[in-house]
Amino acid sequence: MTDTPPQQPTVETVGDGVARISWGDEVTRQGLREAVQRVAPEVEAALDVHVRVEAWVGPDDVAGQRIATWSGLRREGVMRGAVAEGDRVVFARLAHDPPSTEPEGFRALLNSFLPRKRAISQLLVRDRDDRVLLCQLTYKPDWDLPGGVVEVGESPQLAVSREVSEELGLELPAGRLLLTDWLPPWSGWDDALCLVFDGGRHDPSLLDGMVTQPREIRHAEFCTPEQVAERCAEFTARRVHAALDPSGPGYTESGR
Repeated sequence: MTDTPPQQPTVETVGDGVARISWGDEVTRQGLREAVQRVAPEVEAALDVHVRVEAWVGPDDVAGQRIATWSGLRREGVMRGAVAEGDRVVFARLAHDPPSTEPEGFRALLNSFLPRKRAISQLLVRDRDDRVLLCQLTYKPDWDLPGGVVEVGESPQLAVSREVSEELGLELPAGRLLLTDWLPPWSGWDDALCLVFDGGRHDPSLLDGMVTQPREIRHAEFCTPEQVAERCAEFTARRVHAALDPSGPGYTESGR
């Protein structure tokens, strides 16, 4: 009696020049190496006649995601409600993508699935009396330091000056990094790194030329330590306090 050979991956044309590859549990149970040896050649063969080959894998199917990755398919994201059973993680390779056996293709493959931290840059601006510039925001009840999210491929140090220019109409170059504060997941947000840069000391008249962006900023003013504690969320107040401390740790988690 001979063993039944494992199920082969199947390739289906789902659009103009687009193929979707799938495989069953029998392939997955062979182990990563053996499964990749079955899936990868099918991907290559499909690219001979298609411009795109993709795989849809369940978000909880860790083994399936690894098979898709090491078969040369780049992770593109999660398609919510893709099928009746729920979401699917989409992996794909285009005919002109460098193969993962080449350095450029391998780097692109890794870049597609490695974790990416959101970065937020903020500016610690003080007046001559050590009051701190805070912004009253339109989208949450508490006040915060000026700044915002760093865009893809943007320098965090340049990003904070851009945000201050866009939101407050002030041209303030960012100085040295004062604090890196890790923010855990909170209220629908993923975790992030908040980088607080030194915005220098200025005369309060600096705000005379301020032009706030009404969509995000209600008001901004220099605040005393007591006002910081009263107006900011607790973790923000801790972050401000840590950034102000010249002998502080330089790194905190939610301000601690």
